[in-house]
Amino acid sequence: MSDGVDRMAQGKPHTPKPYWLRRRLPSGPEYERVRSLIRRNGLHTVCQEARCPNQFECFSASTATFLIMGPNCTRSCRFCNIEDGPVNPPDPREPQRVADAARRMHLRYMVITSVTRDDLADGGASFFAETIAAVRKAIPDVSVEVLIPDFQGDSQALSKVVAAGPNVLNHNIETVSRLYSMVRPQAVYQRSLDLIRRAGQLDASLPVKSGLMLGLGETDEEVHGCLVDLRAAGCRMLTIGQYLQPSEKHLPVVRFVPPEEFESWRRKALRLGFTEVASAPFVRSSYQAGKQTR
Repeated sequence: MSDGVDRMAQGKPHTPKPYWLRRRLPSGPEYERVRSLIRRNGLHTVCQEARCPNQFECFSASTATFLIMGPNCTRSCRFCNIEDGPVNPPDPREPQRVADAARRMHLRYMVITSVTRDDLADGGASFFAETIAAVRKAIPDVSVEVLIPDFQGDSQALSKVVAAGPNVLNHNIETVSRLYSMVRPQAVYQRSLDLIRRAGQLDASLPVKSGLMLGLGETDEEVHGCLVDLRAAGCRMLTIGQYLQPSEKHLPVVRFVPPEEFESWRRKALRLGFTEVASAPFVRSSYQAGKQTR
C-alpha cells in the first residue's frame, strides 16, 4: 500500500493498460449526429470534457450526460479532466438548449450534471432546478437523473434540487476518506456523506446514488468502510469503476483492478443492502444509468 501512495505522490508513470481496458471505439452516423447536435446547440457534455472512455458507445446509442453551467470548474480535483479556471455567469438560455437537444435525441432517460460553481450563491442549485423544469416541459415523460456537486454543504441549495423532482439524485463520493486531501483537496468526505443523508431525509422516495473509483491506492478495508458509510447515509444505488489517468498532469494509476475484483465488490455491495450496483472497469457514474432504475 505504501508503495502505491509513494508512486502517486512522486508522479511516476504507471504501467501500460491491461488487456481488459482495451476496446474498439464504435462510431457511425448516430455518433456523428449526437456530436453535431451538441455542438450546434452550444452545449457541453461530461462525456467529452472528462474524456470518458464510454463516449463513443453512448453517443452511438443516442445518449449523453449534459454538463451545465459552463466547461470550467472552480475546483481542481486531481483525477478530473474538466478544466479549472475563469468562469462566466451561467447562460440563462442553457436550460432550454439542453431541453431542445434532449427532445431531438428522443431521450426517455437523461443525466444532468455540472461543473462545481463555488462562485455562485447557491452553487448552481437554482440552475439545476431550471434545467429540470425546462426538460420536463419539453419531454413530459422523461426520467431525469442529476449528478450534483456538494454545494459546500448548503442544505437550502440541496433542497432546491430535490424540490425540482429529479427521478434519481447522484452525488459521487469518488474515493476513500484517507485519499481526499490528495484526490479531492477542496472537498470533504463527511460533507459528501452528509449531503447524501440529507437528500434522503428531504424525500424518502428519492433514490440516492453515489460512485467510487478504484485504483488510486485505496485498500480493500478502506473500500469496504466507504461502502458501509454510504449505506449508513442512505445511499441505495452505486457505481464502481476503474480510475484512468486523463493526462500526465493528473494523478497516475496506482493499480489496474481486474474485472473479477469489480464483480466481487458488486456482490459485497448488494450484501450490504444496495439495491442496484454497477461495478466493472469501464463503469462510470452515468454509464447506462437508465438501466439501473428499471
